[in-house]
Formats: sequence, C-alpha cells, structure tokens
Amino acid sequence: MKVLLIRDVENLGKAGEVKTVADGYARNFLIPKGMAILATESVLRRIKSERKVEAERRRRAEEEMKSLAEAISQTTLTIKAKAGEKNKLYGSITRADIADALEMKIGKKIDKRKVELKEPIRELGVYFVPIKLTADLVPEVVVAVERE
Repeated sequence: MKVLLIRDVENLGKAGEVKTVADGYARNFLIPKGMAILATESVLRRIKSERKVEAERRRRAEEEMKSLAEAISQTTLTIKAKAGEKNKLYGSITRADIADALEMKIGKKIDKRKVELKEPIRELGVYFVPIKLTADLVPEVVVAVERE
C-alpha cells in the first residue's frame, strides 16, 4: 500500500515522502496515529502543487534573507554607554540592545535570539557580533561601544 507520510517516521522516511508499506502497518499504525495518509492520485496531485508553492515561497524567503544579510554585514553600530576609568561599562550591552540598534539602523525587525553574543559586552571597544539568520547565513555586524 502506498502512503504519504505526514510526519517523520523512524526507520521509514521523512514527512512528504511517498512510501510503499505493508497493508496492516498502514491501516493499523500509520494512518490511525496520523503519521500518514493513503496516497491516492488526488492527494499526490495536491501535494505536487503544494510543493511548487512551497519551493517558490522558500526561494523568495532565501532572497530576502540574503539581502538582509548583506545589509547587516555592511552595518556598523555605534552604541554609547557610561564607562569607568578602566574602560569598564557600568552596565552591559546585551543581545536585545544590539537587536534594537540594528533594527533602528536597517529598518528590519531582528529577533534578539538571533544575535550570537556569548556573553554581554562589558568593556569599551569594537566587537564583531554574528547574527544567525539561517543555518547557512550568519553575517557579522560591527558593534563599536564608545564612552557616553
């Protein structure tokens, strides 16, 4: 029996794949658990058209991310903060501060969880902070922390 997997099934396949399985396995396990549906002609046609739409959406999102990555990599953020005599900040510059400053500079909302800052910045200086847009796109923004 041919089934279309709705979810990833261990030792069988990933979601969206069409697999041939034993009738009992499909009727008694996969279909009742919501892991698969029967792969009829109409279902396969619908999935094919949905894949085209999804591929187009993914392509557009990738282009948008590439342009955003280019804008981020060409950006230098200057953040002013109060500091002591030994260049130590009285507070710290956090992921949220960098995300907000970046949003103000390039005009696009950046989630603070995408800012790959291991620990908050606590000294004056210039830092290269990676922004993880996708697994493959990780541009770096230059953050210059200056005395207020």
